Amino acid sequence: MPAVLRAAPETVKIGMIHPVTGPLAFGGGQCRLGGQIAVADLNDVGGIKSLGGAKVEAVLGDAQGKAEIASGLVDQMAEQKVAGITGCYASNLALAVTQTAAKYSIPVSIDSGIADSITSRGLANVFRFFPDNTTMTNQAIACLDALNKGAGSPAKSAVIVHENSEFGTSTAKLLATKLAGIGIAAKETIGHATPTRDFTNIALRIKAQAPDLVLITNYPNEYQLLLRTLYQQKVDLVAAYSVSGGGFNLPFAKDQPAVSANMIDYNHWYNPHDPRAEAFRKRVEAAGHVFGWEVLFGYFAVRVLADAIERAGSADADRVIPAFAASTWHDDWLPYGPTRFVNGQNQGARGLGLQIQDADIKVIWPGDFADAKPVFPRPKAG
Repeated sequence: MPAVLRAAPETVKIGMIHPVTGPLAFGGGQCRLGGQIAVADLNDVGGIKSLGGAKVEAVLGDAQGKAEIASGLVDQMAEQKVAGITGCYASNLALAVTQTAAKYSIPVSIDSGIADSITSRGLANVFRFFPDNTTMTNQAIACLDALNKGAGSPAKSAVIVHENSEFGTSTAKLLATKLAGIGIAAKETIGHATPTRDFTNIALRIKAQAPDLVLITNYPNEYQLLLRTLYQQKVDLVAAYSVSGGGFNLPFAKDQPAVSANMIDYNHWYNPHDPRAEAFRKRVEAAGHVFGWEVLFGYFAVRVLADAIERAGSADADRVIPAFAASTWHDDWLPYGPTRFVNGQNQGARGLGLQIQDADIKVIWPGDFADAKPVFPRPKAG
């Protein structure tokens, strides 16, 4: 008898929109890397099984750090009939992508982009597995308060420095309203552009104010340049503390040990007590890549989207979006509680207090996830 020929299942296309050129290229490339690893992992275990083992295909787009380009990429991906989109590293890009994707009812799984407004505009197609800005800032304040009080409250004043797009501005505003509640006075809030090539004047302004803390929210290049300038100007601080610090990463820790030592960041990381997490990090590094929180974001944004497609048994938006909204997917090794989406925002998401110690990133808060004790206040130079 002749063999029965069956058509291979169509691939399921997932768009990935990130800035992989321009000033945000490092973070955007890291998110893309995580997403591509997730696609490979999904295909290695049989693709989308409810669709007959359909393989997942990544459709890549470079937003170049520009909202209008990011929006145009959504139009192109709609023509290619993507089942969903992940992205976009920066909040302003995510706002543009989600708005345009809503026209086509394409589900968007946010990987990095923490502005509250991404999931608070009533767009039914938008989901964020990771924390929003209010959650991150509230937790960051709780972490700072615990560290400060645990050391006898040496920090009583702060200067806030932020990049002036949606990401930095919204975070700085939230920080400024919360500091007084933990006994810390905000002396000044200083905004700057991205890119900024020279922080000398800002560093001298901070030095003249003599705050105990500098609180920082900005992207990688400016983050590291600001800290180098503070170090060069010998600005004496109880601590430098960032919230979602774009340049708080392993290359910074290893390449600039004197500048980065004891820097504290409230950010996203893995549960160091889960062996799967360390195995994933070693796998990324063994392949010659830099490991960072952005890789985790890109990876899990694809996994949770793929799970919604799997449970929907379809790549059609009218089935994927309700499946996403009802998701309880928790097959992860992040320090999260149970997944529950409310208006597209996962209520179980959280960050961690991190510190650079011995040229590595350690979890210092909360205690049940910590793998190191905090250094606070930081030792005085010299």
